[in-house]
Parts: sequence; C-alpha cells; structure tokens
Amino acid sequence: MEQSTYLFEKTGNWIKRNARPLESALWRYYFEEGSKQEVIVFLEAFQNEDGGFGNGLEPDFWLPKSSAIATWTAAKLLYELDIQANVPIVQKLIAYLVKTYDDQAGLWHTIEPETNDFPHAPWWSWKEGVQKNWMYNPSAELAGYLIHWSQNNPGAEHIGWLCIDKALSRVMEVDEMDFHEVNNYQQLVKVLKTNQTKLEQKTGYVFSEVQGQVLRLVEQVIEYDPSKWGESYLALPLDFIDSTDHPLYKKWKTTVEENIVYYLGVLDEEDIWDISWDWGTYPEVFSVARTYWKGILAVQRCKLFREFGLLKKD
Repeated sequence: MEQSTYLFEKTGNWIKRNARPLESALWRYYFEEGSKQEVIVFLEAFQNEDGGFGNGLEPDFWLPKSSAIATWTAAKLLYELDIQANVPIVQKLIAYLVKTYDDQAGLWHTIEPETNDFPHAPWWSWKEGVQKNWMYNPSAELAGYLIHWSQNNPGAEHIGWLCIDKALSRVMEVDEMDFHEVNNYQQLVKVLKTNQTKLEQKTGYVFSEVQGQVLRLVEQVIEYDPSKWGESYLALPLDFIDSTDHPLYKKWKTTVEENIVYYLGVLDEEDIWDISWDWGTYPEVFSVARTYWKGILAVQRCKLFREFGLLKKD
C-alpha cells in the first residue's frame, strides 16, 4: 500500500451539512480540536430519566425507551473518550445497568419487546426467546465498562464481575461465534488487560488464556478475501484490527492495508461511505437512518485512517 496521507475536507463538510449533531461534535473533537463536553451534551439528548439510552441512538431501531444495546452504544463512546466515572452521564448509566441486570440470566437483555412498536431493522425484532440469538452481545462489553467505572462502587462492580464470569464461561467453551458478539468480547479483553489480577481473583480465568481464545474467534470471523468485500454484511479486518498495536496487526498487516485501500476505493464523490445493509421495511425512516449511519461510518473510518497514519489533521 502506498503510504500516502489523505485530507478529508469533503468528509468533514458533508458531516456538518448532513450528520446528526452527535457525529458533528465527534468529528470536531477528533479532527478539529473540539471538546469532549460538546460530545457529552449531544449524547445526553439520547439518555432517558432511568439513565439508559434509547431514542434512536443506534439508528437501526427507533425505540424511545432505554435498552441495553442503545446503552452499549453510548457506553462505547464514553469509554473511547475516556470520560471519568464521576461525570453525571456515566453515573446515570451505571445506575441503569445496576437496576436492569438480570441476575438469573446473567446478562442484560439486548432489546425490549416494545422495539416492535417503532421503526426498526428486521434483525432487531423482538420475540420470545430471541436473546439466544444475541447471547452476550452486548452484555460482555457492558460488564467490562461497568467494572471500569465502578472502582469506588462495590455493588456495581460486583454485578460487572458476575456478568463477566458467566460471559467468560461461554466464550471459553465455544468453537465459533457471531462476529458482533466476538467484537464485544474483544472490547471486554481491552478492559480486562488492566484488571488481570482481579480477573483471576473474581473468576479464576487467566487473562492470557481469555485473550488467546478471543483472538482465535476474531481470526475465524474475519473475511480475508477482498473479492467478497462489499457483497454483503461481512466482518472485515479493520472491524477488529483497529491499530498497529493490535495483537493481530503484524500477522495480518498486508490484509489490513488491503482493507484500507478498499475503503478508499469505495468513497463517493463527497468522500462518504454508504452502508451495506437495508431494512427492507419502513423505507422513509430507513432513508433517514441510512444518512445517520453515513455520518457514523465517516467518523469511525477516518479515526481508523488516523490510527494507521493516513489522515492529516489540517
């Protein structure tokens, strides 16, 4: 791959014209010296009184009520921004997770029955027993964030470790897993890396063994054949190998570079990426969701380019 440096002026302009205020604030923070506080202000607009998140934060379902998957979407952003536990938006999120954890099931229910009452992608439809399809997506990752933010909250931390223990029981026994759930476990591993002693004390699992199993599952779900990229909704290398520090980067460096070249090759005339999925229902609402996703993808992928040294700041 030619080590060129790219300047995405048109991407930023498109985001400012078309994206949600949240993604516009994220763009300003990552690339234009914007503030974390501005991002928090727009993220708070999706937070409900119970501390959870809903209101279409995850654009593929528009349930106003709080759900684990929408709350995970917010938690992931807050973790990436390194927002501290004492900030009100995080405190409210922790309270929601503590209140909604299902101790018997050992997880947070991914979606709520009311999801069906609002526009949504078909894969988010709720039915009895649907949690078996999702398993620890996103509970494994939520539990990691909970212990990350609960060092001074023993009750919340206890719930986090209870969920992690059950989640690890699952991941250590399986031979294959859906790529979304694998990604949740990969994010959990990032949190556990700084909690290795507690991991062994609380669960009996050794970090190196957990990380090794998750990395095996990661390698299993990635589609390595560039000729298949874009044909359907597949896990691409950059969905997992997100920096040169990733433990799989050296092994798959050439494939990662091919993925970067592929992403650059499918930019439209405004330096924006389209999504590779369709709801097949609610066409008018899906059109709006599609625009929201374009803004999300633009921020995510330009962040990736910066991680790999391919994006200038100005």
